Amino acid sequence: MTSTIEKLMEAEAKALQLFQEIENRKLVVAEKSEQQLNTEVYDLAFELFGIEKYWHKRIVRAGTNTLRPYDDNPPDLIIQKDDILFLDFGPVFEDWEADFGRTYVIGNNPYKLKLKKDIETAWYETKEWFSKQTKLTGAEFYEHIMTVTKKYGYSYGGQLAGHLIGHFPHERLEPKNFGLYVHPENPNDMFLPDANGNQRHWILEIHFVNPEKQIGGFFEQVLC
Repeated sequence: MTSTIEKLMEAEAKALQLFQEIENRKLVVAEKSEQQLNTEVYDLAFELFGIEKYWHKRIVRAGTNTLRPYDDNPPDLIIQKDDILFLDFGPVFEDWEADFGRTYVIGNNPYKLKLKKDIETAWYETKEWFSKQTKLTGAEFYEHIMTVTKKYGYSYGGQLAGHLIGHFPHERLEPKNFGLYVHPENPNDMFLPDANGNQRHWILEIHFVNPEKQIGGFFEQVLC
């Protein structure tokens, strides 16, 4: 019998394949709108996997919109020739959720390229730290991620730094209850089982921003 984590990793592998195909088809280019790219990725996911269901809103953010947190709905921007942007998609593959985010740089701006690299490096560094923990609240993990963010010289752009992932629809809480998020108001141990005694699995997302330069970047995938 296939385990939950195996199913989640299968879903993530397909999400990775989708993002690789985005690059292969050179969809991330200047002079198209965020919404146009969003639609193109949606159409590609349907072409490759028949995906029509997403468990959260599909996000494409470019330029100054890369500073904006998930809950915002900023105006549609046109991708520029020397731009930075990120994609955040939550496709559902046969009722198993993926949540995948990557940053792209158009052009050769050294600071934007460094930001892109730093986010990915920080994500894997944080994952390694998490793997050594046996008891950790969502609030404690959030605070650790804020420390990592400062170490790399950035501000944090999101209101949370991760969340539960699972079989669609995964466990839900009432609004403003952050017990299933990597959030400063989550006092719960992330290693506790769910209501049915099953191991919970988490997404880690890193959203670095530089308000002075008016740019940010994002990296997200399964943590455990």
